[in-house]
Amino acid sequence: MFARSILAFSAFAALAFAISLPQLNLGGDVNTLADWTWSDCGDESYAIEIQSIEVSPDPPVPGQNLTVAVTGTTRMPIEDGAYADVTVKLGLIQLLKKRFDVCEEATNANITVQCPVEPGDYHLSHTVALPREIPKAKFGVQVRGVTQDDEDMVCLDIIMNFLSKRT
Repeated sequence: MFARSILAFSAFAALAFAISLPQLNLGGDVNTLADWTWSDCGDESYAIEIQSIEVSPDPPVPGQNLTVAVTGTTRMPIEDGAYADVTVKLGLIQLLKKRFDVCEEATNANITVQCPVEPGDYHLSHTVALPREIPKAKFGVQVRGVTQDDEDMVCLDIIMNFLSKRT
């Protein structure tokens, strides 16, 4: 159940980046929030640039809904055939790896932005339910996306820390 929620969050993140997203300082900047961090590992050649990711509540709380809001810019059209590979790790151990069809996920999640996505600025928000059974651990999530033309689309690294004291 936890893995499914992480994948849902990650799929939304990948989807949001692949379907939406303006300028984050590139070159490995890390954006630290309460119990999670994210970094854009892409460069100026990538189809998507991430400006911000916000979660509410911050930090995420097991057993509660988590709303993820993403803002950014697409530099080139995103169409059917774009996909994102999402990998979830616990330390060096790979727990899950899944490929998501970006346009299909947008349709299934009823996201306001649908394919084809034209270049421009976007803001997306989506809510996922986090299970109460999330283990106390620090999880790494890697999102690597490719456009329908096999061009780099998005590169994102997320650390979700559930080791801290819970309410």
